[in-house]
Amino acid sequence: MRRAVLILLLLAGCKQDMAQMPRLDPLAHALGFPHDAAALLPPEGTVARQADLSPVPEALPDQIPLAMLERGRERYDVFCAPCHSPTGDGDGMIVRRGFPPPPSYHDPGLIRAPDRHFYDVITNGYGVMFSYASRVPPADRWAIIAYIRALQLSQRTPVALADAGVVEGEE
Repeated sequence: MRRAVLILLLLAGCKQDMAQMPRLDPLAHALGFPHDAAALLPPEGTVARQADLSPVPEALPDQIPLAMLERGRERYDVFCAPCHSPTGDGDGMIVRRGFPPPPSYHDPGLIRAPDRHFYDVITNGYGVMFSYASRVPPADRWAIIAYIRALQLSQRTPVALADAGVVEGEE
């Protein structure tokens, strides 16, 4: 009985609170650990848990739903129009305040550019444009590209054909 009381007293005096335990901050210097760091580097080839590993298509589908265009316009107005302008001519409000102008979506080179080019630019950035990969999910990137294609088509379709509901083919 005495032994049990003694063990209980010893255990009660041994405070093992996790908040009070010795620890190392993840990026702290720690001698004796690999690379003298408290945290190990992830193994080569490690993929983030939230990474999208699905294959990226090369182009937009032939039939684009109206909902996708509407979503594309909404996302374009938020992320692209400040620099590229609402019409895509590269004269947005940020440019008017001194930022270098981006190319117009109506330049022949960008009209001929594959859809995947726009996807890669949104994902990785290009020139002074930074990456929007963390801000624009892949589905929204494709919706924006669909809207950019609609902007391009709207600027090179004669009004008479647009009123008739007919658009001219690719140049």
